[in-house]
Amino acid sequence: MTLAELPKIELHLHIEGAAPPEFVRRLAAEKHVDLSGIFRPDGAYAFHGFKHFLEVYEAATSVLRTPEDYARLTRAVLERSAEAGVIYTEAFLSPDFCGGGEVAAWRDYVAAIAEAAAQADAARGVAMRGVVTCIRHFGPERAKAAALCAAETAGEFVTGFGMGGDERMGRQSDFAWAFDCAREAGLGLTTHAGEWAGPESVAEALELGVARIGHGVRAVEDPALVDRLAERGVVLEVCPGSNLALGLYPAPEAHPIDRLRAAGVPVTVSTDDPPFFHTDMVREYALLNRAFGWEEDVFAELNRTAARAAFCDEALRARLLERIG
Repeated sequence: MTLAELPKIELHLHIEGAAPPEFVRRLAAEKHVDLSGIFRPDGAYAFHGFKHFLEVYEAATSVLRTPEDYARLTRAVLERSAEAGVIYTEAFLSPDFCGGGEVAAWRDYVAAIAEAAAQADAARGVAMRGVVTCIRHFGPERAKAAALCAAETAGEFVTGFGMGGDERMGRQSDFAWAFDCAREAGLGLTTHAGEWAGPESVAEALELGVARIGHGVRAVEDPALVDRLAERGVVLEVCPGSNLALGLYPAPEAHPIDRLRAAGVPVTVSTDDPPFFHTDMVREYALLNRAFGWEEDVFAELNRTAARAAFCDEALRARLLERIG
């Protein structure tokens, strides 16, 4: 079986960050919005450094204004995921972008996204669940509103809660209320840490009681912390192509995912914001194959880890594990 044919599970995908550039350009043209400044001459997204990436990301998101826009986006994203062999994906969805953090508006967005996801599953065999995310650099008060949106729509489709955005802003503990609210609603918990902030941010994330950590790769700088992650079985949602594209590591061989895995830390592989970083799940697997010699058995192991860590019901989990083999 080729890398393209392997069934894949992705746990770390930002729905807006997965928007193909041509999709955003088409939507901008329909709405008469000039976004020419966020694209390179070849049509790809143009950014330099993480701060500018966030600015371009939010500019691209600005043309997504209605539930139907997000339904169209969901269909476009899942079409590309299916082409890369993805059978299950968890997409980060932010009420701040979908209805301005208001529960009533958020419900309409969630319904549209969930319906589009169900259609993609029926047509292409790629299931999707939503992980509601607050935006760290928007502050703790808006995070509370996002958590309430998540709690009010928790169920078959909305199954998790997390935090994205600039992890250099504030501390994880500033958002404890939001995570407690989501926990009480029965949602799985994850948060971004250990990407731009060091291992101390991963240690802070553990205090929130999360089951998974987005990125988390800077934990490798603290051997005692690596041991804690391994002992607790905290799963890292690792995005190698994203880390390399943003300059976190100079070359694939320098990426710590192989060392973390060897130390017993449960790791998974995802694309983060694939068109921004010129990647997809097939490219991620090829990168890891070249850098570390990982073959089909290792990728199957990673996908079983991802299936067990997925924020989904047990019936779906069993189906995913069966497809992985």
